[in-house]
Amino acid sequence: MLRNALEPWHILVVVLVMVVLFGSRKLPDTARALGKSMRILKSEAKALKADDQPAAAGAAAGAAGAAAQPGSPADNPR
Repeated sequence: MLRNALEPWHILVVVLVMVVLFGSRKLPDTARALGKSMRILKSEAKALKADDQPAAAGAAAGAAGAAAQPGSPADNPR
C-alpha cells in the first residue's frame, strides 16, 4: 500500500501548492532559512554526540581504575 507513497507527481503538486500559497518571492528566503536551520541542527547534534562519547568512556575507565587501586582513599575510611 505504501510501497510507492512518494511519486514525482506528488512532489510537483506540493511545490505548486507552496508557490500558490507563499508566492515566488518568499520561497527562496524560506528555503534558505530552512537550510540554515537544518545545518545548525545537524552541527548541534554532532556536538552533543561528541561531548557524550568521551565523557562516557572516561567515566567507565575512571570507575574501573578506582576500583583496581587497593590503596585509594576510598578504601581507607577515617
